[in-house]
Amino acid sequence: MNERMLIADLHDSVDAEITVKGFIDVRRDHGKLIFLDIRDRSGFVQAVVLPNHAEALAVAQTLKPESSVSVKAKVNKRPEKMINAEQFNGDIELELLEIEVLSLGGELPFEKDADINLDTSLDNRPFTLRNTRNRAIFKVQHEILQAYRSFLVGKGFTEFEAPKIVGDDAEGGGNIFRVEYFKDRWAYLATSPQLYKQILVGVFERVFSIGNVFRAELHSTSRHINEYTSLDVEMGFIKDHTDIMRLEEEFMRHLYIALEKNCKAELAIFKAELPMLPEGNFPSMKLKEALTLIAKETGEDCVNEPDLAPEHERWLSKYAKEQFKSDYLFVTHYPVTKRPFYTYEDENDKGYTKSFDLLFRGVEVTTGGQRIHTYDELTEKMKAKNLVPENFSFYLQTFKSGMPPHGGWGMGLERLTQKILGLENVKEATLFPREINRIDTLLSE
Repeated sequence: MNERMLIADLHDSVDAEITVKGFIDVRRDHGKLIFLDIRDRSGFVQAVVLPNHAEALAVAQTLKPESSVSVKAKVNKRPEKMINAEQFNGDIELELLEIEVLSLGGELPFEKDADINLDTSLDNRPFTLRNTRNRAIFKVQHEILQAYRSFLVGKGFTEFEAPKIVGDDAEGGGNIFRVEYFKDRWAYLATSPQLYKQILVGVFERVFSIGNVFRAELHSTSRHINEYTSLDVEMGFIKDHTDIMRLEEEFMRHLYIALEKNCKAELAIFKAELPMLPEGNFPSMKLKEALTLIAKETGEDCVNEPDLAPEHERWLSKYAKEQFKSDYLFVTHYPVTKRPFYTYEDENDKGYTKSFDLLFRGVEVTTGGQRIHTYDELTEKMKAKNLVPENFSFYLQTFKSGMPPHGGWGMGLERLTQKILGLENVKEATLFPREINRIDTLLSE
């Protein structure tokens, strides 16, 4: 057979004979004719096997969905009355001349695009990832990653890979996975690349990483998983946390353009609207202001809370959309007691930090802020959090060498994907979710 042609390029070869390789998505028998929908990485095309191609017809009669094939075919224009302008390749059709079966599809547990519950879908992930809906989710996620890289590289950032096994927990929390391997001590799965990206500010000034992080949270909700992909940034020579906020606003606008250009078909599957962007800066309020507003408008006694509850995040997002025409809202100045040791305290608002969360469509997708950049203050803050500076001696070396004011963010890829597409559960936006009840299949099975 000829050299393979991708389905997306077939319009260049109308009336010519070509070779296509891909999967049988659907087979339909109509009397003496067999219609096949064939897909490859670039798209779909309808093919027909006519009775005068006896050998091809005999092979087609054996095909099951998900069979992989190599076909020799003629590219034909569809008759005017058969053109489907709404369909990809809706104006052409393949007339199959020869079919080579590369691998015959087996018995399927259910129809590929069947409406099934999430647990059934996840239990059969290698199969259900092939359906139209799931492919669309992870095409959008791919575009988010591409936009993230292109934006930051364009801003002079250097990408790095952070270690996933660490000597101590950067966040100072208890929800960490312990690793029993190293002599006479525990190690841990990283909850963040935080310490390493700060070190690298002293090397490259502007850095970013894309990698998995781990949280040993003992619950199962629609917004939590135990392993997720963190999109991290750290940059030096900042004025304060607002420099980081402006950078993130710029990225979100860049992402909007990328999704609008490259993901129209995928967004249409979910009837997903692109995020509402305000004309100027994203709206912002301090945590104290946000809680006071919630109390005033809802009557809830929450003004002294140290953090936002999930229902507060949803309420504030709705408020931002109605009042500021924005799907995004920054909440700043969380208490020192609620933020990690390295978070910079606002000298003009003692007890509160130059930190922020970015709320997007009812959930926090980013946490960031300015970091402490002097050795003495860092060690003091560690002790105040009951951490032992000696356990972080490797990290602290960089602050003995001189560090500029710096800051950054960590952003959850799966949550961002979920909210862009309007998915009900973050696990839908996770290729192979890990959570308290699941490692590939349900642990109760």
